[in-house]
Amino acid sequence: MRANKEKETCGTICLKYMLFTFNFLFWLAGGAVMAVGIWTLVEKSDYISLLSSKIYAVSAYILIVAGVIVMVTGVLGCCATFKEQRRLLRVYFVLLLCVFLLEILAGVLAYIYYQQLNEELKENLRETMVQKYRQPEQDHVTKAVDKLQQEFKCCGSNSSSDWVESVWIRSEASKRRFVPDSCCKSPSELCGQRNHPSNIYKVEGGCITKLENFILNHLQIIGAVGVGIACVQIVGMFFTCCLYRSLKAEPY
Repeated sequence: MRANKEKETCGTICLKYMLFTFNFLFWLAGGAVMAVGIWTLVEKSDYISLLSSKIYAVSAYILIVAGVIVMVTGVLGCCATFKEQRRLLRVYFVLLLCVFLLEILAGVLAYIYYQQLNEELKENLRETMVQKYRQPEQDHVTKAVDKLQQEFKCCGSNSSSDWVESVWIRSEASKRRFVPDSCCKSPSELCGQRNHPSNIYKVEGGCITKLENFILNHLQIIGAVGVGIACVQIVGMFFTCCLYRSLKAEPY
């Protein structure tokens, strides 16, 4: 009897330290998940305004929420492990399950949007550029388009000729520009008046191809982070169940 009790106690101690190690790594992973979500919204928020669907932004918000919960859960897990309280372990398990579902949801949303992105950009990017650039109360779109064209070294949705139909280019406010100044290889005031390959970007596929590749790569990161950490959590839930059963078998 004594040998069995010592064996159970030794097993419980091993489980405690394994779960503690997992929680520490899990806490770090939560910070990484939250960082990816924040980076998506802060660094790339301009591009989000060019998309009609909100799935891309929602995926990032889900990652931020999941990251916060993960970090709180990691601390709770450490307390539950060392205090050996089954009630705390139950709460910890439920939180792990919630985060698991949130991250799976973020991964699924990223995958769904991955499938429909090309069609959305084809339908909306050109219209957004042509109709909203330099228009009243559309400063966020103007800023996003200028940043897009400079950062990716492109001009127009499909080509620079798209700007011929722009509401702004057709108005007197454009001052006879053929394209916005952000299309220029060396941007300067009124440089868009000279529509020549040596002056402006003439990229095959225009900005739509560049933006699509960028977002697809980013969606892959969001999806991989969400699903990857969700899979790791299965290990944590397994350890939690083992420790819970071990504590249940022992007297208070």
